[in-house]
Amino acid sequence: QVQLVESGGGLVQAGGSLRLSCAASGRTFSGYAMGWFRQAPGKERDLVAATSYRGLSTYYADSIKGRFSISRDNAKNTVYLQMNSLKPEDTAVYYCAAARAIATMTRDRSDYWGQGTQVTVSS
Repeated sequence: QVQLVESGGGLVQAGGSLRLSCAASGRTFSGYAMGWFRQAPGKERDLVAATSYRGLSTYYADSIKGRFSISRDNAKNTVYLQMNSLKPEDTAVYYCAAARAIATMTRDRSDYWGQGTQVTVSS
């Protein structure tokens, strides 16, 4: 088992920045791709960013390209999501997830999930 714990969410004004962190514990972090999903009220949970285990491959949703950046520190078993130029439409619960590969980083196939952290962007 891998336990994922997110932190760093909060309330920020439009144009501001936040950095989310996801700390993994339990079974080794090794080999897992990591990603961030988000879910706004009444909407599906969508993948916004993902990184392969060594960080050589990344994925970004079109809606956040150029504003968000995913990174990981395998020595600390932690993955980050730097969010800049935040918009009110970025408001959502953000979930960290682990999967065997970016290709399987989906709502149905991700292996582990965090509990989520709320991000609210005010206009």
